[in-house]
Amino acid sequence: TFGTMAARAAVRDVGRVLGVPLSEVDRIAKMVPMELGITLERALEGSSELKEIYRTSAAVKELLDTARAIEGMPRHASTHAAGIVISQEPLTHYLPLQKSGEAVTTQYPMQAVEELGLLKMDLLGLRTLTVIGHACAAIRANRGHELDLENLPLDDKPTYKLLATGESSGIFQLESSGMRAILKELKPERFEDIIALVALYRPGPLGSGMVEDYIRRKHGAIPVSYLHPSLEPILKDTYGVILYQEQVMRIASELAGFSLGQADLLRRAMGKKQPEVLAAQRQRFLEGASARGIPADTAARIFELMEYFAGYGFNASHSAAYALVAYQTAYLKAHYPAELMAALLSSVGENFDKMASYLGECQRLGIKVLPPDVNQSGMDFTVSDGHIRFGLAAIKNVGRAAVEAILLAREQGGPFKSLLDFCVRVDSRQVNKRVLESLIRCGAFNSLAANRRQLLVMLDTCLEIAAQRQEDRRSGQVSLLDLVPTEISEPVPPQLDDFSPADILVAEKELLGFYLSGHPLEPYKELLSRRVSHSLSDLAAITDGSQVAIGGLARNLRRIITRKGNPMAYLTLEDFSSQVEVVLFPRVYSQGRSWLAPDQVVLVHGHISKQEEEVQVLADRIEPLAAGNEGRALPQQPGGDCLYLKLSDKRQIREVQNALSLSPGCCQVYVYLAAERRTFALDRKLWVEPTAELITGLARLLGGHDRVKLVSKKG
Repeated sequence: TFGTMAARAAVRDVGRVLGVPLSEVDRIAKMVPMELGITLERALEGSSELKEIYRTSAAVKELLDTARAIEGMPRHASTHAAGIVISQEPLTHYLPLQKSGEAVTTQYPMQAVEELGLLKMDLLGLRTLTVIGHACAAIRANRGHELDLENLPLDDKPTYKLLATGESSGIFQLESSGMRAILKELKPERFEDIIALVALYRPGPLGSGMVEDYIRRKHGAIPVSYLHPSLEPILKDTYGVILYQEQVMRIASELAGFSLGQADLLRRAMGKKQPEVLAAQRQRFLEGASARGIPADTAARIFELMEYFAGYGFNASHSAAYALVAYQTAYLKAHYPAELMAALLSSVGENFDKMASYLGECQRLGIKVLPPDVNQSGMDFTVSDGHIRFGLAAIKNVGRAAVEAILLAREQGGPFKSLLDFCVRVDSRQVNKRVLESLIRCGAFNSLAANRRQLLVMLDTCLEIAAQRQEDRRSGQVSLLDLVPTEISEPVPPQLDDFSPADILVAEKELLGFYLSGHPLEPYKELLSRRVSHSLSDLAAITDGSQVAIGGLARNLRRIITRKGNPMAYLTLEDFSSQVEVVLFPRVYSQGRSWLAPDQVVLVHGHISKQEEEVQVLADRIEPLAAGNEGRALPQQPGGDCLYLKLSDKRQIREVQNALSLSPGCCQVYVYLAAERRTFALDRKLWVEPTAELITGLARLLGGHDRVKLVSKKG
C-alpha cells in the first residue's frame, strides 16, 4: 500500500523543504478544512482566508503552488494491515517483492495484485484474542471456573452498564476517548447497539452527522419513519438509518427484484461513486420497484437515500464479529477485571504509554498492582488475591530467557533466601550483571533486603562467589559449600543509607516505564486539578487549535537555535496519565530560560497542534506550577501557594529545616506540631521552591505524603 500526499501533508512537506518557519507552515496548513478527501484546489475555493493569503503573499503562493504539484503523489510505501497474497507457485514468478522491515511485501499495490489473478485475503491478527485467552486461563487458575466464551449471555446488565458509563479502557474497539464519549450518549442496551457503534465510528458517519442522528432516533428524540412500509423490516434494527452494505443489497433485492449478484454490483458502484454504472442501475431499480407497485417518486427517493448512505455503509458481518470481541472483553472487565487487566498489561510489552494507561485504569478500579518480586512474580503479569503482580519480563534489560532461568531455579530449589543464594542458583549465562542490577534497582529484591544501595554494592562479591561455585560444578568438583550449604558466608552489608525516594522513583520510571511506589506529582495533585483544563490523556480527543492549560513534570528539555539565531526548546511534559511534546518558541522560551530545568513542575498555557495524528502543544506561556511567577526573580512576598508540614514532635524540626534550606524559593511554609496542636509560619529564610524532589524527601522524612501538602491560596 502507498501513503499519498494529502492536502495538509503536502503543505507541511513543501514548507519544510522550502525552509518556511514551522509556525507559519502550521498556520497555513490549518486553513485547509478538515474534510475527507479535501484537495488544495477545493480548499482555495472554499476558504476565503486561504484564498486571500494566497493572493497577497508571494511566499505563500509559491508554497501552495508547489504543494498542489505534488498533491496526491505517493509519499511512502507501507504494508497493508492484513493483506496476504497467495499463489500456487512462488510469488516471484508473478510479481516483484521487497523487504519492508521484517516483512516481505509485494511491490505492487492491491489493485494490481488482483488484476494479475492472485488470491488476496485479509487475515487480521488480533492481539485482543490473545488477551482474552490469557484472561480466561487466569480465571481458570485463580477461580477454578471455565468461562464459555462462545455462549456468553448477550443481555448481561453489568456489561451494558459498564459500556453506558464510557469506562471502556482496555475494551476492544471501544477504548478511544472519542468512542467513550459516544458510548455515554448512545448508552447501548443490546448487542445490536454495539454492532452499530463499530460501524458508525468512522470518519464518514462522524463527519456527516449520521452518528448524532442515529443516537437521537434510538432515544426517541427524532421519530423513526420509513419511506415505504417494505423498508421497516430491513431498517428497524438501525432505527430507519441505512447503516450496513447488506441493507443496501437487501433493499435492492426485496423492493426492486435484484438478484444478490446484481445487488452486490449496485453496492459496489454506490460505494465507489461510479456515475456511468449508477445511471444504469438506477433505471433498473426504478423499473423493478414499479413492477412491485412502488410509486416512481418514492422509488427515486429510496434510491437517492441508498446512494447517499452507501458511501458510509459498513459491512455488517465484519462489524458484528468485532462487536462480539468487544462484548467479550467488556464482559470480562465487568466480571473479572483483575484477570483482564493483567492480560492487557502483559500484552503491551514495551509500549510504556499504553502500560501506564492500563495501570491508571487499575488504580481507578481499585486493583492494586504489586511490585516485581523474584520470589513472587511470573514471566508476565499475574493475579493473586484480586491484586496484580508485576511480571519480570516487563522489566527493562530483563529478557524472557533470563526470566525462564529465574523461574526454573525457583521451581527446582524453592524461594530465594538472599542475593547470594539467587546468584549461586541461577544460570549466570542467562542472568548477567546487567539483569541483576535492573532487578535490584526496580525493587524486585525488596522482599529479601529492602536497601537497594547495599545490594548493588554487594553484587560483585556475590557474583564472584557464585561464579566460583558454578565453575566447580561444571568441572565436576564438589565444593565444601555444596556439602554444607548452611555454611555459606553471606557478604556483610555495608553501612549505607538507601537511595532517596526521588532516586527510587527515577529508577522505577526507567526500568518499569512508570512510577510504581509513588509519583513525583502526588503532592501537586490537588493543585494541578485546580490549575489545568485537561489531563494529557485527554488531548488526543480535543479539536486542533483549541486552547488548553496543562501541567506536569518537564522532561527531556531539548534546546535548539532557529535559523534567525534565536534559542527555542522542546520539552516532554508528563502528568499522571500520559505525556506530550511542548514546543517553546523563542518568545515563550525566553520567559522560562533562566529557571526552566528537567524535572521542574510547570504549568503551560497554549494550543493544540495535530500533525498526522501526532499531538503537540504550542506554548503561549510557561510558568512554575508552584511559584506561579512566570520565571521572574523570586519575590520577597509569598507566591500563590503554601506548603503545610505535619510534625509528630519538635525533634523533627532541625531535620526539616536542613531539608528546606536546600531549596530556597517563594513558597511560604507552615508547620503543624501534632503534639502541641498548634500551627506556626516559618521564617522567610525557610521559604522554598517546592520541587518534586523536595516534596518526596520531606514525605519520607515525616513518614508519608499525607504529612506534606501543597495548597493554593486561591483555593
